[in-house]
Amino acid sequence: MNSERARLTALYTGLLVLAGTLLTGLVYVLLRQSLDARIGNAVRAVPGTAYNPDWGRTGDRTEGSTDVAPAQPLPTNPSDTAEMAVAKVSDVAGEAALNRLLAVSGVSLAVFALVSAALAWWMAGRVLRPVGVITARARQLSGANLHERLALKSRGGELKELADTFDQMLDRIEHLVAARQRFAANAAHELRTSLAVQRAAAEIGLADDPPPEKVARMRRKLIENADGSERLIEALLLLAVSDRQLQRREKVALHDIADRCADDLRDEAARRSLTLHVDAAEPLYVEGDPVLLQHTVHNLASNGLRYNHPGGTVRVRVDTYGLEVANTGPVVPFGDVPLLFEPFRRAEERGHRRDPSDGGAGLGLSIVASIARAHNATTHATANPEGGLTIRVRFPPAAAHGGP
Repeated sequence: MNSERARLTALYTGLLVLAGTLLTGLVYVLLRQSLDARIGNAVRAVPGTAYNPDWGRTGDRTEGSTDVAPAQPLPTNPSDTAEMAVAKVSDVAGEAALNRLLAVSGVSLAVFALVSAALAWWMAGRVLRPVGVITARARQLSGANLHERLALKSRGGELKELADTFDQMLDRIEHLVAARQRFAANAAHELRTSLAVQRAAAEIGLADDPPPEKVARMRRKLIENADGSERLIEALLLLAVSDRQLQRREKVALHDIADRCADDLRDEAARRSLTLHVDAAEPLYVEGDPVLLQHTVHNLASNGLRYNHPGGTVRVRVDTYGLEVANTGPVVPFGDVPLLFEPFRRAEERGHRRDPSDGGAGLGLSIVASIARAHNATTHATANPEGGLTIRVRFPPAAAHGGP
């Protein structure tokens, strides 16, 4: 900051000295143009001013000198001689006044430059003081004190706006770090729970030479837990991939993906005594990753089946604006809707019922939101008054269109 302060001081001082120099020059020019006439008029107005025959005849002599300068011819008209005398006096007096003015102006300008430099240094320090506060606070920030804010006290201006923007950035960083920490803790808990179940099944179920039917049951349990762990790891990897920018884009027929996902989930819907409807009459083509978009449709439809009640319905609709999935089920509190997209937020924590054998890890909607962000799309969930949710994924016009 000292270098910036020195630069600002030099800039302010240079501008002030330049302004002072220009002002002095302007005064000198204007005074020079009018000074001779003013002095001449003043000399003419002095009472008793008369023509001296020696003016112009003798040169300058020092006291005691006998040298006489060559005589100069005198004008024949006395009035002309008087005018010449007045002009000479005016010139001598004007030059003396101007020289005095330059000397005084030079000294004043030097003093003015020193005072300007001191004031510029002080002013630059006051202007840059908030920058120093921001720099010092930024150096002190770490993962342990991300909650602290600059809270710069100022009446406004660009630096106040900069400090407020910095505080807003810290809010986003703190939220992101907290979400990542929560995500890591939940992921570790999920994996540890699965491993603990497998270990307990192996130690207890297979101890003391168990009968074959018990071995088969434990074997099935271990396989189910291994499958659940595998699905969890795949979901975590997919979430990590979707959080990054897309590496490639191509034109994807979202209505075809909706039809294929519905065909894949027909058996599951029948097993749960649910009805799955697909309305993809309007074609929709999206610029994006086909694999990630397929996961989006599949996760929304499977979540609609998983968190439902027997005899319920799941409706998948594709139009020119995007994708919409609505399902029946228990009533979801309005305040819990935004939490649905957080990782590891299972619906049973908010009163939903789900099949315990579905192997869900609470990452489905998190993956949907992440994939939508990667495609510059927006995700919005609404709690249905009669129960269940309606989730909409809207793509920007530049990425979605209704023609091939």
